Amino acid sequence: EVQLQASGGGLVQSGGSLRLSCAASGVTFDDYAVGWFRQAPGKGREVVSCMSSRDSITYYSDSVKGRFTSSTDSATNTAYLQMRSLKPEDTAVYYCAASRVCHFHGMEYWGKGTQVTVSS
Repeated sequence: EVQLQASGGGLVQSGGSLRLSCAASGVTFDDYAVGWFRQAPGKGREVVSCMSSRDSITYYSDSVKGRFTSSTDSATNTAYLQMRSLKPEDTAVYYCAASRVCHFHGMEYWGKGTQVTVSS
């Protein structure tokens, strides 16, 4: 059984930083791509980042490029999303997902979300 558990969300002031974690079991991030997605109130889910260590590919949406960094730790099979220079518009529920390749609209496995709130 595949399980993904996102954590690390919280309330932060504009300009601040947070690091989200995604602990995985049943898949390894050495073989599976990890995607980070978010859904703001009243909006659809959007891709934030997708990273495949196996294929050496990392994608960031334009809205977070240069501010967010995706990484994985093979020893703990945990993915991270380091978020810096946070803006109120980054407020959303953030989800991690895993798939053999980055499928922005078809990731195979999803974790429960973690709330990120950025105050102005």
